[in-house]
Amino acid sequence: MEILWILLALCMLTAALGPMLRRRRAGREGVHLVSPDAPDAADPAHYGFVRQELLDVRLPGPDRDLLDVWEVVQRTQDWRAASQLLAGTPKEGEVRLQRVQAFAGAASLELAQQPGVGGAWLRKWRAESPKDAGAAQVHAEFLVQQAWRSSAAHADDFRMILEEARTVCAEAALLAPGDPVPYITELAVARGLAYPQAEFEQLWAKVIDRAPEHMGAHLAALHYWCEKWHGSRELADEFAHASAARAPKGSLLAALPLFAVYEHLPDIALVRDFYGSAVVRRAMEGALHAVHTARPDDPMLAHVRHLLILFLVRGERWAEAMDQLVHVDGHVGALPWTLNDDPAAEYAVYRALAVAGYEANGGSPATLPH
Repeated sequence: MEILWILLALCMLTAALGPMLRRRRAGREGVHLVSPDAPDAADPAHYGFVRQELLDVRLPGPDRDLLDVWEVVQRTQDWRAASQLLAGTPKEGEVRLQRVQAFAGAASLELAQQPGVGGAWLRKWRAESPKDAGAAQVHAEFLVQQAWRSSAAHADDFRMILEEARTVCAEAALLAPGDPVPYITELAVARGLAYPQAEFEQLWAKVIDRAPEHMGAHLAALHYWCEKWHGSRELADEFAHASAARAPKGSLLAALPLFAVYEHLPDIALVRDFYGSAVVRRAMEGALHAVHTARPDDPMLAHVRHLLILFLVRGERWAEAMDQLVHVDGHVGALPWTLNDDPAAEYAVYRALAVAGYEANGGSPATLPH
């Protein structure tokens, strides 16, 4: 996979810079590939962007409360600060799911780095506070992430871990009636254990009864309907467009079709100007509209912006890509970057392409709105 991404990056550099060479305005010199330290190199730092080594790969966007609490938990191995944060996080919104996933991911990473020792604070949390709904939710998500991190899909240990996760999801649901998070976590279990479609739809009904506009839940459900899992390109597209059509004004669900397109991207685009095709263009416009009409503090906004960066760069829409970069730069813990072994490096490639394309078409730090 790493080799594939390297080849993709090289192809993108060729595809992006080639048209720029051809489209330079008359009378101006063409764009040349130069070393990063050359005086005329397109430098992301000129735009105030964060250096690659300082990019935060943990989150898609800032959550200072979460990071402060996590630093305390990591330093003291005491779970109480995490419990207090989740207890004060409303169950109806997107933030609770993101914080549950973040704590679970941190515990899973600790365990991977220190086998048998890492993540001890989560085990203590469950043992010392068995009725804590937050602990049960983090435990269930931890098991899901462990299954996907450490086991091959359909292997016996993969299924055993997910079966345990399903049991813990049920416990979490009993501890917090009305909270959609245990059911959203179970959506990933359903994908891994290949729930029949009727059973999956029953689970989905429980989710939307509690949180009908939950973007994180819709993204989890979309994976099930994708061609590589238990649906098809058509079923995923139908789910995404139906959800977008029902979305109220200001909802980021209007961006769901772009995620459906992303889940079914061809390894090689056989259609000339694939990223300018009608299907991709409509999905991009829907996502851009969603971004422009969403609340500035919507916790899922960064997720949509990150995915838009990939499509806008590949579509050579440099100014629009730069606009998204201004809003999210500094945090890269989101699709599409997290599918790479080095999310910061992958993001930095696209950022550099956006800067180069923007400057090749007359842009500069002075012309970029902030």
